[in-house]
Amino acid sequence: MAKTTYKSSGVDIDAGNLFVDLIKPLAKSTSNKQVLGKLGGFSGAYAIPTKYKNPILLAAADGVGTKLKIAFMTGKFDTVGIDLVAMNVNDVVTCGAEPLFFLDYIATSKLTVKEGVDIVKGIVKGCKQAGCVLLGGETAEMPGFYKKDEFDLAGFVVGIVDKNEVIDGSKVKPGDAVIGIASSGLHSNGYSLARKVLLGRNKYKLSDKPKPLRRTLDKELLEPTRIYVKTLLDIKKKYKLKAAAHITGGGLLENIPRVLPKSCSVEIDSSTWKMPAIMKLIMEEGRIDVDEMYRTFNCGIGMVLVIDSKDAGKVLRRLTSLGEKASVIGEVSKKKRQQDQVVIT
Repeated sequence: MAKTTYKSSGVDIDAGNLFVDLIKPLAKSTSNKQVLGKLGGFSGAYAIPTKYKNPILLAAADGVGTKLKIAFMTGKFDTVGIDLVAMNVNDVVTCGAEPLFFLDYIATSKLTVKEGVDIVKGIVKGCKQAGCVLLGGETAEMPGFYKKDEFDLAGFVVGIVDKNEVIDGSKVKPGDAVIGIASSGLHSNGYSLARKVLLGRNKYKLSDKPKPLRRTLDKELLEPTRIYVKTLLDIKKKYKLKAAAHITGGGLLENIPRVLPKSCSVEIDSSTWKMPAIMKLIMEEGRIDVDEMYRTFNCGIGMVLVIDSKDAGKVLRRLTSLGEKASVIGEVSKKKRQQDQVVIT
């Protein structure tokens, strides 16, 4: 009778060790002088930078969601790692924090070394865009738990900011300008609805290019989430940034109120920017109400800033110089009784 081994039960330790050896130089390429110790230990060590006078740490955790289903269908895995980093670092930077280090968790039924390396390559690219270190992570091979050839991703980031420089929205007041920074596409939200409309009800193939798209569905749906870290830290350094909202699940309608005083509301003019073609397609093909779109997708706005109206022109020019597409999309007003905190016209 053959002996039972861990490998025969579905877990290949040798493949796992090979994977770790291959990703070590990738992770090391994000390292800086604050990183202590070596890769491969039981934990990662990071020295707090001394430039902060009264530092506080901020942390976030998030995943990529059902966007991974598109990666499974295409066999393309080198961009979802960027999404993983983006969904986390874009959250902590809204509070004014500089991301310090990132940790990833990859859980799969069976580790495919090439796929794993491609995922980590994306994570490394995202960390470099955000200016943070890939300090460590975990890969869990769990046969029988996940479907064959599928996996899940989770990410964790720690950022730092001086206590007196935290952006919390408390100084937002009526008359302030609301600036929207363009998204790169769907980012990593609304994919369950997008897949149901495009691949279910309408039975498009990922190789199709339905109007008004200028490229195939697979490229549109796998476009990585834009990382706004360096942009926001630059704006914060030069101007008085009162609030910032990362437009993720819940869209414009539910994310903007998270950074507003209860006494304030925001009136947004939807004619000030163009909804991306992929979202127009989803809305039209799915016969989706506009309010449902604004509650599900970013609708073309990936990050919202609130600033003093007198600085609006200068901030827009700075955003343009940083390679962002941005516009004033609305204004803060005093909230009326029974009024929603976000009104889009």
